[in-house]
Amino acid sequence: MSIQTSVQKADHVRDHRSVLAAAEKRLLIHIARRLPEAINSDHLTGLALAAMALAGTGFALARWDVRAIWIVVLALAINWFGDSLDGTVARVRGAERPRYGFYVDHVVDIVGITLLMAGLAVSGYMTPLIALSLLVGYLLVSGEVFLATAVRGVFKMSVAGVGPTELRILLAIGSIALLDNPHVNLGALGQMQLFDFGGLIAIVGMAVTLTIAFTKNALALARLEPRKMAPRKGAPYEALSRA
Repeated sequence: MSIQTSVQKADHVRDHRSVLAAAEKRLLIHIARRLPEAINSDHLTGLALAAMALAGTGFALARWDVRAIWIVVLALAINWFGDSLDGTVARVRGAERPRYGFYVDHVVDIVGITLLMAGLAVSGYMTPLIALSLLVGYLLVSGEVFLATAVRGVFKMSVAGVGPTELRILLAIGSIALLDNPHVNLGALGQMQLFDFGGLIAIVGMAVTLTIAFTKNALALARLEPRKMAPRKGAPYEALSRA
């Protein structure tokens, strides 16, 4: 297969079935149509990355002053604006660059989540090992999604009705909860840091998601490309070379 053919087949369809997807799409289109022409998708992608850096900084500062959590909440809202709107603006204006947008947007997402987890790791509200494990889990799931997109042509943006926007909302709610009580009561097991508890649940959830997605996609691909029968023992070399 030529390089040109491979590039042509790199396009994909988006599969977004989160709880808020339909309402969010209408809102984003409404905003995109009213956004000044001087603001383009690259500006919004850059804004999203800066917002994630700000969120990580907010968590880090919360180690000394819990009121810095409000920086995190604001940064998550800004990140939603930039990250959710960049592709919508391109589509509304008929200026889509599918491969460029897919590549740049998700490299920025990976850098952004790394900055966020770094902030959490030094915040004192999440054990560094759990923050690192959460980051590794995110990268593993992302890698599977990207590979599945490449081989199946479908980019899944949500799992069990939860997508990026819902995750931001859950993180914002959890962050605000830190202002009142940074721990969760586990009964006879005692107390645990709220974000450690949430992080462990997220890690388990990502492990299950990765396992299910891998199994489903591997089986689908196996049906599309069934195993070829091995040549009989003693078959001529020519038959073997054609297999």
